[in-house]
Amino acid sequence: MARNSNSKTSKQQDETDRYRQAAEDALQQLDWTIGYLHGIRKTEISKALAKNRSFIRKRLMGVPEEPLPTQQTDET
Repeated sequence: MARNSNSKTSKQQDETDRYRQAAEDALQQLDWTIGYLHGIRKTEISKALAKNRSFIRKRLMGVPEEPLPTQQTDET
């Protein structure tokens, strides 16, 4: 019975890891989008997305915020 329990735990961990990787990939795409929008001077939109990104990282993923270059410029 312990073997089945370990297998189930392993499968749950694998699934958790896949979801975490998908979330990290989505955040990388969001990072690119924020940078692109900032580059074409859509700073209000990029600033709003950066706040959303920060919330997702801190509250939902439990990861410390990594500031984006767009969050550190004089334009925003």
